[in-house]
Amino acid sequence: MSHIHSPALEKTGFAVLDPYDQAADPAEWLDLAYAPWRSSGVTRFAPLASHSGEADCNGFWNHTPPRPDKDGVWIDAQTAKAPNLTRRAQEPGANVGRCRVIELQPTPYGECLYNLHQDDNNRLNPDGTGWVVRGFYNLTDDPESLLILRQDRFDPATEVRLPLPAGSRIVVDTQRFWHAVWHRGAAPRYALITSWTSGPELDAYLAAGHARSDGTAAPLDPDVIDDAQQELHRRIEERRHAFEALGEVLEPTVPLWP
Repeated sequence: MSHIHSPALEKTGFAVLDPYDQAADPAEWLDLAYAPWRSSGVTRFAPLASHSGEADCNGFWNHTPPRPDKDGVWIDAQTAKAPNLTRRAQEPGANVGRCRVIELQPTPYGECLYNLHQDDNNRLNPDGTGWVVRGFYNLTDDPESLLILRQDRFDPATEVRLPLPAGSRIVVDTQRFWHAVWHRGAAPRYALITSWTSGPELDAYLAAGHARSDGTAAPLDPDVIDDAQQELHRRIEERRHAFEALGEVLEPTVPLWP
């Protein structure tokens, strides 16, 4: 037996939905309480749902009792300030795990590649139940910024680059992809990130949003890609040397930088 997966994500691991009319909603994210939480870049998070209803960003498996990224408890003090964001997170009718708004400061491409990571949403997720995926709903208008997805962390040929204008809606199997955002704007980027459990409810929601999984990488100058790759390799080697000085060995063990 295996987990239940959404057919809309089966081929490519992500789906782009019809855009949402973000301009029709107030900027509720500006009223939320944020906490520093290191993710992919210089970030803060405003949790709407957490393990126990506390203002906490940690993975559910790091609490007592531990559980997968499911059955999030809404934080009343936050949801009262953001009824539209809460409604949107609940709209699919699927089980919600963690739900939070991210604030991301401008992030160069090379730093974005260094920040690439895979999520661990399905730790402790019982076999035969729905696979946890994540929705990324851009709240601010960042049309030049890109959600970067890679099947292989170090191979730019596997990269997909998805633009992030206001109202963009992208659902991703973030345990399948290495991912981060290249934020090219001058002001902070805000997005609603929600963990949903795959199943018939999410499938119906994706179908209603005309989910498309045929996205291709936005064009990019090969020299820009090469420069960013070099920065990725340089920063990984710096980190490797720092850990080696402490007696620890990081993978990959083959040097990436002279």
